[in-house]
Amino acid sequence: MRLKRFLLRYYPPGIILEYERGGYLRTKSIDLLDLTPETNLDELVSEIRQTEPLITESRAEKVKELVLRLQQKQGQQGHHRFCFCKELKAHILPLTNVAFDKSGSRFITGSYDRTCRIWDTASGTELRTLEGHRNVVYAIAFNNPYGDKIATGSFDKTCKLWCAETGKCFHTFHGHRAEIVCLAFNPQSTLVATGSMDATAKLWDVESGEEVATLSGHTAEVLSLCFNTAGNHLVTGSFDYTVAIWDVASKRRVHTLIGHMGEISNVQFNWDCSLIVSGSVDKTCKLWEAVSGKCVATLAGHTEEVLDVSFDLSGQLIATASADGTARVFSATTHECLVTLKGHDGEISKICFSPQGSRVLTASSDKTARLWDVQSGACLQILEGHTDEIFSCVFNYEGDAIITGSKDNTCRIWY
Repeated sequence: MRLKRFLLRYYPPGIILEYERGGYLRTKSIDLLDLTPETNLDELVSEIRQTEPLITESRAEKVKELVLRLQQKQGQQGHHRFCFCKELKAHILPLTNVAFDKSGSRFITGSYDRTCRIWDTASGTELRTLEGHRNVVYAIAFNNPYGDKIATGSFDKTCKLWCAETGKCFHTFHGHRAEIVCLAFNPQSTLVATGSMDATAKLWDVESGEEVATLSGHTAEVLSLCFNTAGNHLVTGSFDYTVAIWDVASKRRVHTLIGHMGEISNVQFNWDCSLIVSGSVDKTCKLWEAVSGKCVATLAGHTEEVLDVSFDLSGQLIATASADGTARVFSATTHECLVTLKGHDGEISKICFSPQGSRVLTASSDKTARLWDVQSGACLQILEGHTDEIFSCVFNYEGDAIITGSKDNTCRIWY
């Protein structure tokens, strides 16, 4: 094995090692999820050297320098105040979803008008319209971190794969018997997973356009899905009150997670692939061990449905959004509720952490999005201006731009 070069990953903090083995270029990552500006550099580098044979004594100084850069980045965690930048009349008919590419320089919108549009974030100009679906374009995604492909899932029961640069349609995936409502690329960008109202999920080959597998077992709609960071497992959440973990290589169901008393609204893996969080209409959120499928905690406290759940990038915090108009932040280790975020005047349908993990962003039916401080639970900013319910809110990779999508048919860009 021969180390070729180091790459820095800011969110979550880590160092990627690019090395040569057997004539092939490979990568592995050193995850530094517990890194803080106070972490002792010498102790950490010594720990890394003990566990990672590629880091020899001659490389230790370089690693120290990289960790210092990560700490400096953490020290800059800004108290960024977002200003309204642009309103885009994105589509004639209502929007369904918005998504950034990794750098945040482009974003996409899906709509009831049967199209997906690609936008330049800085100028707010439309770059491409992806046309071809025969019904609502509901689920959309870039193949981040690459950003050269886009997948769109539609109520016409198909998923399409597009070139993000030219807008050319590479493949149309046929096979689902009902609307496609969720999709995701695996981290390697070799597969697309789709979830449908036909109670199945399917895996598709990005290169050939062929169906790789049908994941059957749920007895009702598959409403959410998520690959883990390694890409070897997929989790699906269904209206049948269950969550399923699938092994991607064998296409088999590894575990069925039973315990919720209502439909699953969202499921997500944490960064190190050890935990899964699920939110449900039963007003709770559950935390599951990915390997054993065991429920390790039920996070209670909301008085209405939990509509969205999200891990922070380090996997140490969980945020929940509810129809009761509040959001909560829980510890993924102690399972206690750290803060309750109160202030919205209507249900909160979307929640996400900033890449740095110090802020939470919420979108509500009260026509506002709010930015909260994770530590204190204080509302730092109210993003106002939409004239109808906001159903989507996302940060870019650096956490210095936000897009909100609303039922008023507009997107707003905030810098």
